[in-house]
Amino acid sequence: MTAHASPDLKRGQLAWLAFAVVVVSAGYGALMPLLPGWLGRLMAAHGQSEVVRHVGLISGAYAAGVLIGAPMWGMASDRLGRRSVLIVGMLGYVASTLLLLAPERAGLVGVYALRASTGLFVAAVVPVVSALVAESTPQIARAQRFAWLSAMSLVGFLIGPGVMAVGGSIVVAVLRTDAETLDATQPVILLSALLGGVVMLGLAVSLRDMRVPVDRAQVEATGGVDDRRAMGLWLLNGTVMFVLAGFELGIVMQDRQHVALSPADVSLMFAECSLVMLGVNVALFWTRLLERAAGAGVIAVGIALAVSGLAVLGQHRGIAPMYLGVSLTAAGTGLVLPTVAYLAAGASQRRLGRTMGGLTAAAGLGQTIGSAASGWLFGLVAQVSFTWLSLPLLATLGLLLARPDWWSRQADPRGASRAS
Repeated sequence: MTAHASPDLKRGQLAWLAFAVVVVSAGYGALMPLLPGWLGRLMAAHGQSEVVRHVGLISGAYAAGVLIGAPMWGMASDRLGRRSVLIVGMLGYVASTLLLLAPERAGLVGVYALRASTGLFVAAVVPVVSALVAESTPQIARAQRFAWLSAMSLVGFLIGPGVMAVGGSIVVAVLRTDAETLDATQPVILLSALLGGVVMLGLAVSLRDMRVPVDRAQVEATGGVDDRRAMGLWLLNGTVMFVLAGFELGIVMQDRQHVALSPADVSLMFAECSLVMLGVNVALFWTRLLERAAGAGVIAVGIALAVSGLAVLGQHRGIAPMYLGVSLTAAGTGLVLPTVAYLAAGASQRRLGRTMGGLTAAAGLGQTIGSAASGWLFGLVAQVSFTWLSLPLLATLGLLLARPDWWSRQADPRGASRAS
């Protein structure tokens, strides 16, 4: 078969794509801690419990936007081109973020609509960036770049609150506004929108001459294989995110069961989780493990680590074992998720957007169901819920062993051969 050579991304183009992922992740991470106080002022006539309920529902609205938008934008990018969809996504992100500056005019229903819209437009960024990197990267560098993109998403979420807080202070100084008269969320919103606008312009300029040729014969030849592999990867991604969401919620709920566990401990465990996952991504980047090892084997090791961590959390009798369980679970899930994204990058070129969009949608669905189910499960069996959370992973491991072709790497659509 004659393969069409895809242009390799230049460093500047790759930097703008990574910056887009960092900006949308940082914007989400920075606004989340401010939502309770922000909604409290908007809902002054309501009780605190009602405010907390709406914080959760508004977060769900954002997730619903991602869930609906990811496959839609992915398919659109397959037909219309990645650059156009990325620019529309960043434009929508900026507009829906700026409109949050006047929540009183929008009202509570409007805030729900705006957060759902933001999620919808963010869904045009993350999976489409992945698709563009996949189709425009030589096989030898693809695993490294996917590990790097995954790390950038974590970095954005981790540094978002701090960077936005510092940037917000700068905004206050530039505008010469008294910080006490300015809603704490307004500088964050302004900076998020400003960075989004910069990214939009950067993508528009850096990607303006980029064209990726498509091998239509290869698309038809691999269609059925792509569909089976995509469904397997979507299932795996959704399952891992289901478990990860339940695991994180369980950590939050632990302070109700253990008197010795302080809010500071919970915060440290979340930081530990993020840092361990980031460390795993950095290790994948430097070692090029995904290029050397079979994907199914890497996933199996990751699942085994996560299951062992959940087992420790399900049986622990002190705080120290909890830290161990958190590290093992984070390392396992941090190993599986970028591996899944890397394997999904092997989809045929005309299906890359749909495949990556489906991956993002599956993650959002798994996260949403996992949060809801785990809250109910923790209410029934408390700490033992961690043990129950390992069951979906064990079932997935069994499926992994029974159907290894679902998780193998296929012939590269861009002309390079991959080992199974």
